[in-house]
Amino acid sequence: MRYGEGRATGLPEVTTVLRALRLLLHACFLLLLGLGLVRYLLPGPDAVVPGHPLWTRWAVVAGALLLAAVYCLGARAARHDVRRGRSLGWLAAVTALWALLSLAAPGFVWLAFPLFFLHLHLLRGTHGVVAVAVITAAAIGGQALHAGDVTAGTVLGPILGAAFAVAIAVGYASLYRESERRRELIDTLTRTRDALAETQRRAGVLDERERLAREIHDTLAQGLSSIVLLLRAAENALPDAPDLAAARVVEARESASANLAEARRFVRDLAPPSLAGGDLPEALRRLCARVGRAEGIDCRLRLDGTPTALPPGYEVALLRAAQASLANVAAHARARTAVVTLGYLEGEVTLDVFDDGVGFAPDSTSSRGDGTGFGLVGLRERIALLGGRLDVESAPGQGTAVAVRLPLTREESP
Repeated sequence: MRYGEGRATGLPEVTTVLRALRLLLHACFLLLLGLGLVRYLLPGPDAVVPGHPLWTRWAVVAGALLLAAVYCLGARAARHDVRRGRSLGWLAAVTALWALLSLAAPGFVWLAFPLFFLHLHLLRGTHGVVAVAVITAAAIGGQALHAGDVTAGTVLGPILGAAFAVAIAVGYASLYRESERRRELIDTLTRTRDALAETQRRAGVLDERERLAREIHDTLAQGLSSIVLLLRAAENALPDAPDLAAARVVEARESASANLAEARRFVRDLAPPSLAGGDLPEALRRLCARVGRAEGIDCRLRLDGTPTALPPGYEVALLRAAQASLANVAAHARARTAVVTLGYLEGEVTLDVFDDGVGFAPDSTSSRGDGTGFGLVGLRERIALLGGRLDVESAPGQGTAVAVRLPLTREESP
C-alpha cells in the first residue's frame, strides 16, 4: 500500500487531497508526541514517578525532542520519490525512539496510531500489515507494563486503532491508485494529442508543398516558358522583320511583368492578378487573347449560361485549369484552333478546353524528375481538393479535350 506521492498526478484536486492527508498525519504525530510529553511532566497518572532519578526525566525530555527532530528532518522520506533505503532507515529510527519512550511513559504509547500509517505507507503488502501487528502488540505490552495489569481497554484500544488505520490506508491506497490511473490516462492523451498535432503539421507542410508546386507550374513555369518562346520568335524575326521582333519583345516583357505579379501574390497569398481587374470570364478572355497573340492560335472563349458569383477558390482553380491546358496546347499540340468554354449550369460550373492538335495518349502522362509532366497531375489534384472532377479525352491525331466539373451545393448555387 502506498501513501502520498512524489510527482504530480495531473489532477490538481486529487494531488491536493493527498497532500492534505499527508500533512494531517504529520500534525497528528507531533501533536500526540507533545501531549505525551506534557502528560509526563505535569501532575497526573502519567507524570514523573517520585523517587526516579533526575536524569530519567531529562532523558525522556531529550528523547521526545530527539524524536520530534528526527521526524521533522526526515518527513520527506515518507514520499515515494525518495530512495527506499533512506526512507526505511528513517522509519526504523522513529520506531525505535517511540519504543524507548513508550517504556518510559504510557502517554507515548498512543503514537502508535500515526506509526500505523507510516508503516503501511512505506512497507509493501503484507510487510506493512505485519509491522502494524507488531506495533499493536508493543502498544498493548507497554500499557500493561505501566498499568501492572492487562484490561479490556489496554487490548481493545490498540487493536481498534490498528484496524481503523488499516481500513483508512486501504481506502487511501485506492484513491492513490485511481489518481495514478488518471494520471497515466492524461499522459497518454497528451502524448496522443502531441503526436496528432505533429502529424497534422507534417500533413500541412506536404499540402503546402503540393499547392506551391501546382501554383509554380500553372503560373511561373508556364509564364517563363512563354517568355522563352516569345524571345526565340523575336530572335528568329530580327534579320527580316524587326517590327515583329519588337512586338514579340514587348509581349515577353508583359509576360514577365505578369509573372512578377504572380510571384508577389505567392507572398501575399491573394487572388491571382488575372482576376484582380475583373471576373472570371474577363480573365479567360484576356488569356485567350494573349495566347492568340503569342502562339498564333485561334483561341476563343465561349460562355454557356449566365455568369454568377462562385464559391471561394473556384475562380482561381478554373483560371489555373485554363492556363495549364492552353500552355499544353501551345507547347505540344501544334493546334490551329483552341476553344475555351465556361459553363454556368444548375448544380455545377464547367470548363472545357478543346484543341484540334495532334493529340496524345492520356494514360502515358506522368510527372518527370526534371519538373515537367506535372501539369495534368497537379491540375487534377487542385480540382479534387474542391470536390470536382477532371477528365481528359484525347487520341493521337484527334485533338484533345480537357473537361473540368466543379459541383455547387444548394447554399453555393446562385
